[in-house]
Amino acid sequence: MSTRKQEFGARAPSAAASAWSHVRLHVVTGKGGTGKSTVAAALALALASHGRNVLLCEVEGRQGIARMFDVDPLPYEERRIASGLPRADGLPGHVHALHIDPESALMEYLAMYYKLGRAGRALDRFGVIEFATTIAPGVRDVLLTGKVFEAVQRNSRNKGATRYDAVVLDAPPTGRIAQFLNVNGELAGLAKVGPIKSQADTVMTLFRSPRTLVHLVTVLEEMPVQETADGIAELRSVGLPIGGVVVNMVRPRDLAAADLAAARAGTLDRARVAADLESVGVAHDPALLDGLLAEAADHAERRALEDAQREVVQGLGVPIFELAREPAGIDLGSLYDLAAELREGGLG
Repeated sequence: MSTRKQEFGARAPSAAASAWSHVRLHVVTGKGGTGKSTVAAALALALASHGRNVLLCEVEGRQGIARMFDVDPLPYEERRIASGLPRADGLPGHVHALHIDPESALMEYLAMYYKLGRAGRALDRFGVIEFATTIAPGVRDVLLTGKVFEAVQRNSRNKGATRYDAVVLDAPPTGRIAQFLNVNGELAGLAKVGPIKSQADTVMTLFRSPRTLVHLVTVLEEMPVQETADGIAELRSVGLPIGGVVVNMVRPRDLAAADLAAARAGTLDRARVAADLESVGVAHDPALLDGLLAEAADHAERRALEDAQREVVQGLGVPIFELAREPAGIDLGSLYDLAAELREGGLG
């Protein structure tokens, strides 16, 4: 195990995670600002091992995948964007990406189920497509999730289409995830019969099956942790399967408990800190020492708050995976680092 993994308190692969090899659809959600898109991308890289092919989908229209992988904006078609996390015992697979927008999904739906090719394009020119996907959010979600369903269920009858061993969905935030995934519930007042209702029912069969898991991303702050707890309760109430909680952006544990307590209490040995600075050739003055001790106290306070929130997360009754904070920001290299942490922790 690497020093990096040891430093961040990596856990041994959990029994629950090792039993997830049969899962075909990994849905990743989280409160805004917790890094859910980053975690979804890292999970796709982790899963694309042993020659496995993975599809990474996004549905929020932000082109976040393209930015993270430094590729051109994605059209409404699947594109290979990266190789999976390498392993010593086999060649990695590949990560493909798909940017799903409701207008293109509806056009495809009309062409597949109603044979509306040119007629569908005419509707698009007159703004009917945009109107339909805006006026009925339940229909919009059926179209978005329907495309994900097709990718998961794809078989030999889909000639020329890539078959995937797993699909990772960068889903809407936690506050909307149950509504987004519970598509037949959202359609209850819109379509009680017909092909749209039939598709919603079929999609729900997948979403409520053991082949699907919903993973929630949080950081160790009160509001995201509370939203994660609420999200788990809401998902359970509508029968959707919970995977794990990914605690993202965890600060390094580089101070002993006694030093953290002293820093928080303002009782660190000032003379010892000054001597340590001199030992590495750094001249010090009272202002520098004051600044360093204030930073130490602030760090210790944040760590105490994080530890309190970690206890809340541990009480949620689901597997937990921790990812280190990337101080230099997220690029393709750091995505691979996070993918390695997920895989070593048992998720991927």
